[in-house]
Amino acid sequence: MDFKDQIKLLGERVTKLKDQIATEEATKNAFIMPFLQTLGYDVFNPIEVVPEFISDIGLKKGEKIDYAIFKDGTPTILIECKHWNQNLSVHDGQLLRYFHVSKAKFGLLTNGINYRFYSDLVAANKMDEKPFLEFNITEIKDNQIEELKKFHKSYFDIDSIVNTASELKFTNELKHVIQSEINNPTPEFVKHFAKQVYPSVITAKILEQFTALTKKSFQQHLSDLITERLKTALTKEDEVSKENETNLRAEIQTPDTAKVVTTEEELEGFMIVKTILRQKVSATRITYRDAQSYFAILLDDNNRKTICRLYLGNKKFISTFDDQKKEIKREISNLDDIFTHSEDLLKTLDMYEKTKEQA
Repeated sequence: MDFKDQIKLLGERVTKLKDQIATEEATKNAFIMPFLQTLGYDVFNPIEVVPEFISDIGLKKGEKIDYAIFKDGTPTILIECKHWNQNLSVHDGQLLRYFHVSKAKFGLLTNGINYRFYSDLVAANKMDEKPFLEFNITEIKDNQIEELKKFHKSYFDIDSIVNTASELKFTNELKHVIQSEINNPTPEFVKHFAKQVYPSVITAKILEQFTALTKKSFQQHLSDLITERLKTALTKEDEVSKENETNLRAEIQTPDTAKVVTTEEELEGFMIVKTILRQKVSATRITYRDAQSYFAILLDDNNRKTICRLYLGNKKFISTFDDQKKEIKREISNLDDIFTHSEDLLKTLDMYEKTKEQA
């Protein structure tokens, strides 16, 4: 299961369990510790994840933060936790105080549902007032998962995160400003557009009129964009559907199809390949189509996504495909030999999945 699937699964777990979580400690155990584990950290290793990390704040000695993640003996991420139904906005000052006296470069404030990542992008050693990454794990978007992945132990690199965090922070803030202006346009915002279409002086009455027009225009424009996207998506879906139907009809109409008999050996080979591929995709996505000369195993029942072909005559072969869709045929002595080609099968699967993500 890849990182994206693990995060989505954790989001589903949170949705199911949250109403049964009564305390902050239970929130940590049920939601936040599994989250840290998903990021690749050993929560039971006190050298890597330190619970109740002591951080002296001015005259206050022995002040504790819930967790600190260490790397090379130095704290890198401070984590302050709250009960899942608490509003995080009233607690960010507490994390700010810990951050100020620590060597950590990142701070995380969370209630197990909402996660806010902070750094010191504006002033060195002083935590920013606003997070550069914020998400609700029960509604997390794919682009947010990609940003979160940078905090995984396997990929964690402070300089790399800092380099992109500044852009991410200001992009998020701009999105909030734009959304606010669309919902409730300010006079300055309205004047900017009104001056470009209204030929005379912008009086108070005209400004009031254009405030309503500006809001309406933005809403209509967004609606048009969404409608256009939906039309494009439906057109592509329809084209794919027609292509699949054509392919299926061609197969049905092929005289040789009547001569095809799926053998027990072919089905056993299919189950072996299915077992290998289940490491990365749902078993329901793996299908087969039998032909007279070979037995094809497909992803998503799509002829263009052939994972492999099995040739199970007197001499047995398995063939996979490279990134140029060139068939590579290899001899096998028995069905168990299919397991020795697991890497090639998974590589072919990854090729189709990456193509799908880029589309």
